[in-house]
Amino acid sequence: MVHLLRGLAAGAAGTTALNALTYLDMALRGRPASTTPEQTVEKAEELLGRSLDDFGEQEAANRRSGVGALLGIASGLATGVVYGAMRARWPRQNLLVMGAVAGAIANVGTTLPMTAAGITDPRQWPVSSWLMDLIPHLGYGVVTAWSYELFTKRG
Repeated sequence: MVHLLRGLAAGAAGTTALNALTYLDMALRGRPASTTPEQTVEKAEELLGRSLDDFGEQEAANRRSGVGALLGIASGLATGVVYGAMRARWPRQNLLVMGAVAGAIANVGTTLPMTAAGITDPRQWPVSSWLMDLIPHLGYGVVTAWSYELFTKRG
């Protein structure tokens, strides 16, 4: 159980790194935030037969933005728990390999549901979009792996 809690904490650190890298990219390149989290919330509204539109247009948009961000955090935490389970299973595996795997899981864990929902299609992404997506997720993986190791040190 402790490895899952360490993974959760490591996932929180990795999520912070992913968000920081994403916001740094936005600041450096002057690009807008992705709208896919909000679109995911809208798709969930459709599937659940519930709508945030009852709150008014602006408030509904604000709520979708907040819920979309929370979904990203939840995904990062869940991936951290998965990482903790993997690390318990393979304790001697190379840290960089495990970090790359964690980053890939985080990427697939967010992209696959959005692809299945018809929100995005990675096959149509230009190289710049792939880099914009992969670099923060690899950062997530490395920080998650490194943090997990720090949480297991004694002394």
